[in-house]
Amino acid sequence: MKYIIEACVDSAESAIEAEKGGADRLELCSNLIIGGTTPSINLFKLVKEKVGIAINVLIRPRFGDFLYTENELEIIKREIQMFKEAGANAVVIGVLKSDGTLDVENMKKLMNVAEGMKVTLHRAFDVCRDPFKTLEDAKTLGIDTILTSGQKNKCTEGLELIKELVERSKGKVEILVGSGVNSTNADRIIKHTNATSLHLSGRVDLDSGMEYRKEEVSMGLPLISEYTIQRTSAEEIKKVRDLLVTGT
Repeated sequence: MKYIIEACVDSAESAIEAEKGGADRLELCSNLIIGGTTPSINLFKLVKEKVGIAINVLIRPRFGDFLYTENELEIIKREIQMFKEAGANAVVIGVLKSDGTLDVENMKKLMNVAEGMKVTLHRAFDVCRDPFKTLEDAKTLGIDTILTSGQKNKCTEGLELIKELVERSKGKVEILVGSGVNSTNADRIIKHTNATSLHLSGRVDLDSGMEYRKEEVSMGLPLISEYTIQRTSAEEIKKVRDLLVTGT
């Protein structure tokens, strides 16, 4: 059985660690701490120079819901084209209508721009109204992969839905299990759902190299220290890889 590990990374350092740990491909983004947004083109180019595995690029213009304005959709189209020209393996996209259904019309337009690349439907899937209807829409659109936690905050809470999605996909769409995957639960997830693809960041908290610190000043989210760096660990990715090789 061939198992796929996709590492979600938002820095060149994390990308290098992910490859070192045995990841098969990357999902590259920025701002993982808020669920990920579109990375800069220069981050993509640097990562492409540094690693030899496939790079899928998240195209998400902002934090929040997946109901996009015309201007936001235009930004998404332009960024898909830009990363296509830069050599991305795939784009990771998703657009919903206000009623919670997949915006098939706009997804078709985005996929036309992405022609020649693979396409992943991201976790917009996890907040859609009907996951089974959306799965069928994805098949019709020709989407390659659906990233899902089983419509729960953590995939370990959504295993039953994931299992049914794997069954209903009939191998036509890769069901990529994400959100909360780590070396303590990867084998259980695989065995319960029969999924063969896992998406994880493998992140650990590193202490900043700053010696002088102004702890009382926050540059962003006040609950998160400016002096904690979150980065993918090759060791954590390798633990998951070893589990998939020996434990299933």
